[in-house]
Amino acid sequence: MRKGRIIIEVDRCKGCLLCIAACKPKQIKISKKMNKTGYNIVEFCDEGKCNACTLCGIICPDAAIEVIEIIETEKK
Repeated sequence: MRKGRIIIEVDRCKGCLLCIAACKPKQIKISKKMNKTGYNIVEFCDEGKCNACTLCGIICPDAAIEVIEIIETEKK
């Protein structure tokens, strides 16, 4: 199974919450923090459930989300 994580460019985020709706494993939530322009931003929960599907990054109208796939190496 694919694993991933996301990086949110907080100064680009306008808190539209489209990424929260797009995230099936529910790994993005609204934050109490604000960016420098006064928008409540979103944050990555990082509970290990992100599958790097990229839906959050695709739906973000401000290109504020970067999705990173984590490659796990097998131990022998």
